[in-house]
Amino acid sequence: MHSSKPTGAPPATLLAAVESQLTTATDAAGSELFLLRLQRWWPDLHDGLAAVYGSRAEDTAARLVQLATAAYAAREPDLKRLDLVRSLEPDWFQQPAMTGYAAYADRFAGTLAGVADRVDYLRELGIRYLHLMPLLRPRDGDSDGGYAVADYRDVRADLGTVDDLRALARTLRESGISLVLDLVLNHVAREHRWAEAARAGDQRYRDYFHVFADRELPDAYEGTLPEVFPDFAPGNFSWDDDLAGWVWTTFNGFQWDVNWANPDVFVEYSDILLFLANAGVEVVRLDAIAFLWKRLGTDCQNQPEVHAITQALHALTRIACPALLFKAEAIVGPADLVHYLGQGAHHGKVSDLAYHNSLMVQIWSMLAAGDVRLAAHALGHLPPAPSTTAWITYVRCHDDIGWAIDDRDAAAVGISGWAHRAFLSDYYAGEFAGSAARGLVFQANPATGDRRISGTAASLAGIEAGDERGVPRLLLAHALAFGWGGIPVIWSGDELAMPNDPHWADEPGHQGDNRWTHRPRLTEADLDRRTDAGSAAGQVFGGLRALIAARARLPHLDASVGSEIAPLADPGVLPVLRRHPLGAMLGLYNVTDSWRCYPAWRLDEFGIADPQDALAGTPVRAGEDGNLWLAPYQAMWIV
Repeated sequence: MHSSKPTGAPPATLLAAVESQLTTATDAAGSELFLLRLQRWWPDLHDGLAAVYGSRAEDTAARLVQLATAAYAAREPDLKRLDLVRSLEPDWFQQPAMTGYAAYADRFAGTLAGVADRVDYLRELGIRYLHLMPLLRPRDGDSDGGYAVADYRDVRADLGTVDDLRALARTLRESGISLVLDLVLNHVAREHRWAEAARAGDQRYRDYFHVFADRELPDAYEGTLPEVFPDFAPGNFSWDDDLAGWVWTTFNGFQWDVNWANPDVFVEYSDILLFLANAGVEVVRLDAIAFLWKRLGTDCQNQPEVHAITQALHALTRIACPALLFKAEAIVGPADLVHYLGQGAHHGKVSDLAYHNSLMVQIWSMLAAGDVRLAAHALGHLPPAPSTTAWITYVRCHDDIGWAIDDRDAAAVGISGWAHRAFLSDYYAGEFAGSAARGLVFQANPATGDRRISGTAASLAGIEAGDERGVPRLLLAHALAFGWGGIPVIWSGDELAMPNDPHWADEPGHQGDNRWTHRPRLTEADLDRRTDAGSAAGQVFGGLRALIAARARLPHLDASVGSEIAPLADPGVLPVLRRHPLGAMLGLYNVTDSWRCYPAWRLDEFGIADPQDALAGTPVRAGEDGNLWLAPYQAMWIV
């Protein structure tokens, strides 16, 4: 990284150009507001760029400010008003009423118009944040689930148009639901116009990618690079006849990694980002962000330049469209995770949201082992996140589950990390004695022993197998995610306890990717089952509605407050303490199928007088032995 000292105000010549550009595009008040934002966020923009581009930062910053000015001038009045509202309430996304839902638009409702028709369903559940998986136009055929984007400014034809996207965003906004979309930053489809120009011999666009004439450098990089998809995309480089070279392809041969060391790439993505914000997107999921910067001799993940790039992008949106949030899709080790919310010089300056992958992994680990000690150690040793940010907490997502168990965490509680990862794979594939899970092994790697797992939450919890413990286990898993703080997100179909799709391989292009088993299509008949109180669907839907309603009433679950692991008393009960200024909240989670206890005297220690269980809506009473007793798979939120 380049070093630079913090910079002050924008150059006078740039300010004059911006004022001139705004004079014909907006009124005096609007111009003044934009200029104030520019001066406020200029240091973060400039310093982030300088850390990556050195002497080219000044010119790059000027180009970006011109883009931001034009985007601001073109922004619709209701979006400008939203910018103002969010600026006055910067913690809007941290509030306990925020609960999310994630889905593929076509599998949830067919089209973008169909999603709009199901807004009442989302509101019934209590949703305030809707993440629609990749819907920008991908390449034809296999597109890695839409992550091989051919055009960032167009929508998949089967879903609708850009105008339909704008209309959906408006409908959601009017219903109090924020639209979340993916922006794939690390790569484009081989069919994207940049790649097509590069293949046609345009040197400018060839420089948008990492292209090598021979194997010397690719082989040197491969010495320290992992493989993301070893089964169907081994290696990290692909030969292309049109390029007459090897192009960097971390994920698949048809997904070309872009070269973020080129400032032209930064400007291109900035323009796309502003386009999405003006279409009404309120949260952008920065896909594969950990992979952006390449450095020989490393795994080319989590490099310092990634955070400088994000800081500059973040500052740019604060200038042009401050209602927009960033969500980092960084599925990385626990030690690296919190950096995506900002550490050190980047504290609070990068992404507003990040996936708490470690929490998700530990939830499933606790349920399989019936033991909380590993989770307590791992979660208890994570660095605190900036108070202006929030975790995305979840039980399942669109992806497989990789068992991100740190060997040092495992050793600290006296177990083998390798053995525990193997146990979890066996357990959730249903290969371990007594397991009712029905997951599928994904991307087994004989060299490392890594075996990831696909499957819906219901199938992993045992509901598909008919285990009577399945519904309580699934609701406990969500209570853990909902009680941690941040924004809990439900994966589509999990609210209805939908099992694995047995026909996942029947659709063209899905045959080799069993992750499609946990991406079910939701029919009206599926939705209707939510009213059947005797079914698993009805029990889980009702249980999640109750969790969401209880959560919305608890200021203790505001994301600005961190969670800490309280002292353990029983290896089957995870105690999670949240110290809010209004008082403490103690979450107790029994991850076993037997009654377990926690000492009641701890409540006095935490300052919880007259304890109430906010989930049950009843007073909390100690037993004759002085303990609080929890039924199998019971959760308590004690305030």
